[in-house]
Amino acid sequence: MQFLRAAWKFLVAIKDGMVLIAMLLFFGALYALLSTQPNSAAIRDGALLLDLNGVIVEEPAAPTFEDFLENSGADSPREFRLRDVVRAIDATVSDDRVKAIVLDLSSFAGGGQTSLTDIGKALDRAKQAGKPIYAFASFYSDDSYQLAAHATEIWMDPMGGIIFAGPGGNRLYYKGLLDQLGVTANIYRVGTYKSAVEPYMRDDQSPAAREASKALYTVLWDSWLAEVKKARPQAAAQPFADSPAKFAEAANGDLAKVAIEQKLVDKLGDKTAFDRFVAEQVGIDETPSPDSFESINYDDFLAANPIDTEGSPIGVITVAGEIVGGNGSTGMAASGRIAEQIYKALDEDEVKALVVRIDSPGGSAFASEEIRLALLEARKKKLPIVVSMGDVAASGGYWVATAGDHIFAEPDTITGSIGVFAVLPSFEKALAKWGVTADGVQTTPLSGEPNFVGGFSEDLNMILQSGVENSYRDFVTLVAKARSKSPAEVDRIGQGRVWDGGTARQLGLVDGFGGIEDALAEAAKRAGLAERDYHAQYLDPETEFSWLPFDGIPFVRHQSAPVNGVIGWAAQREKAVFGQAMATAQGLLAREDVQALCLECGAGERPKTKGSAKWVNWLLGYSSSSAPR
Repeated sequence: MQFLRAAWKFLVAIKDGMVLIAMLLFFGALYALLSTQPNSAAIRDGALLLDLNGVIVEEPAAPTFEDFLENSGADSPREFRLRDVVRAIDATVSDDRVKAIVLDLSSFAGGGQTSLTDIGKALDRAKQAGKPIYAFASFYSDDSYQLAAHATEIWMDPMGGIIFAGPGGNRLYYKGLLDQLGVTANIYRVGTYKSAVEPYMRDDQSPAAREASKALYTVLWDSWLAEVKKARPQAAAQPFADSPAKFAEAANGDLAKVAIEQKLVDKLGDKTAFDRFVAEQVGIDETPSPDSFESINYDDFLAANPIDTEGSPIGVITVAGEIVGGNGSTGMAASGRIAEQIYKALDEDEVKALVVRIDSPGGSAFASEEIRLALLEARKKKLPIVVSMGDVAASGGYWVATAGDHIFAEPDTITGSIGVFAVLPSFEKALAKWGVTADGVQTTPLSGEPNFVGGFSEDLNMILQSGVENSYRDFVTLVAKARSKSPAEVDRIGQGRVWDGGTARQLGLVDGFGGIEDALAEAAKRAGLAERDYHAQYLDPETEFSWLPFDGIPFVRHQSAPVNGVIGWAAQREKAVFGQAMATAQGLLAREDVQALCLECGAGERPKTKGSAKWVNWLLGYSSSSAPR
């Protein structure tokens, strides 16, 4: 009886504790929500402060409860949506309250080259409208300097420095490690240039991958140099980038001195000196300190300048991040969620056309096809579809793009990569070293496959490779039909080869150069809308708890992707068998009595995903379906 009373008190305590935790979460979230809401009425004369502490992205990931707890401070890094940054800069042109724009790039973590070019163009428009732009950072590298080059005046901390590394560099190769561990990477691919699997099959870069990378990086670097030279003609960016050690040695390691001498920056000064300078231009804010300048908060300014809603709506679907199946939130291009957004827009019957904004390296072929099929439903309703490519729209991203009537890209967009692959590990060599072998009875050639202990059979290898080859044929056929080419022509420019936007246009993979505004204008034209008599209606997903400053709470789970195709079947079975092996090993230690247990009868048991299988799923997580990446 005493035990029961103690147990009851324990359960009541747990219940009370959960209620208390729930109340604390509720009031904490409510306080955070109220304290972080943008206030458009707070704007007064001063400088628009773009403190870009974080990265530029096409679509920010929905913050989770864990993110909220870990990064709730005002100085925490964040993801800045590209279109919002551009909108804020463009809004300064007609706002007399904005006396200048301040770029604080001290904690800027970068963005795609095309995205930064778009921001640079917006800065140029503001500068041409008479808005001075002042940039500051302790240290400048490629991405931060690409933005700073558009400033009226560039400042740098005298103890800071500047380095231009350019695109490219090394990647890690794991073939030697896998050999030592006895792990076999069973690779199935189509495409001479499909280099994503090379780290598992080689210990260096293949000649084909080196050729493609060099061609791409050369174009990107030349474009970066051209943009910087146009924005800041006096800067000796290329000589410094070509011989950084020579310049550093001549200045006795004083990179700030090099930056001044090569006209890469205009003035040296710490943050206090910079703030004091800006205060002289736009006014002093005495509240933080006498050296502070009157600043306009970025989020407040965005709230005061919402997206235009005049005219007919043109729906904008965003495909950003790796393309995966299921209904996940933003941060990845979850095909179920994106398809649902498209169907919802079609049901509402308001949008006059669709623009598909793609910033994705690809992912699951099945998920890419799910998005493409949803777009084809829009075409059946005679809705024009225009594709706008961002920093990257490659492989599965290009698969989706084939649904478009017209494709826009930027010269620096990374696209193409028409090819597919899959990787599944097996551990026969590693386990053999420990005396673990496999044997059993087969009723078909695929019984017990994939066999991660004894190695994959030739039948399975043939099936998996033929499945990947079939996916490649599907990919080539889609592109051929969409681009009015023969499959042979597409195969020649496919094979997993990645192209820059300029070359892709010459090859006929894209129709023209332009950004999101050009895509909207083209969509409006195809829909028969009058010039400028339209607006972008971004079909963004709603958060599950829209009143919270984060998407979801710990006990909310997103729907996972179903198994699609033979590769997915093989990956799931391998995870299940490996999980069962771990459970057997656990059972060997856990069972302390004579067992009346039928081990053979467990063959039809549902795979478990709890306990030890969780880390097994993580370990085997890189196994993928036919993934056009």
